[in-house]
Amino acid sequence: MGSKNKLKRFQENETLPNVIQPTRESLVKGSFVHKGHWKDYFANDNPIIVELGCGKGEYTVALARQNPDCNYIGIDIKGARFWRGAKTAHEDQLSNVAFIRTQIELIEQVFAHDEVSEIWLTFPDPQLKFKRTKHRLTNPDFLLKYQRILNSKGVVHLKTDSAFLHGYTLGVLDGMGIRPQMAHHDVYKYVHAPAEVISIQTFYEQQYLAQQTPITYLKFSYEKYLR
Repeated sequence: MGSKNKLKRFQENETLPNVIQPTRESLVKGSFVHKGHWKDYFANDNPIIVELGCGKGEYTVALARQNPDCNYIGIDIKGARFWRGAKTAHEDQLSNVAFIRTQIELIEQVFAHDEVSEIWLTFPDPQLKFKRTKHRLTNPDFLLKYQRILNSKGVVHLKTDSAFLHGYTLGVLDGMGIRPQMAHHDVYKYVHAPAEVISIQTFYEQQYLAQQTPITYLKFSYEKYLR
């Protein structure tokens, strides 16, 4: 993407009412106004569902279309990417969608304890090198952050083309004493696969499938885990 296109998208994000771009300072200082008040932002009591590393926002928007009685928030540090999803949601008048530009490690400064019902991790970077372990979105530190913002029955979904990340996450969950509610190494061959998992395909996912790359899926909660 050229620098001119990026600049144009950054500028347009400033005008989109469904895009929120807090400063890192406001998050770190705890002055982010929407933390603990997302139901006020959406003007309803519907469940809050978050996609982390949302990229172009395709999954966030598609889920919002399928489930108008839920509120969806896509989070990514690259605003030029989620510009497309935010613009589409605005043009199509989807009032249950928002996007936040921030680092995922600051998620506890964005949401209050028990404020989120579901978290989606769709095709995150597997960070294959050992020295990048701390950046994997399913490492123990991140999983504990998710636990603290999810409500007692909240769930996490991981959908990825990386067999490595799938296996790594299973190992981390086992070490934490968490048994997945669902785990499959090739979800499109699973007859009981949830509709929301196989009915939505991002641009890159379609490419993976065309190359016959298996798409893995994990779903787990912390309900029986010591909170």
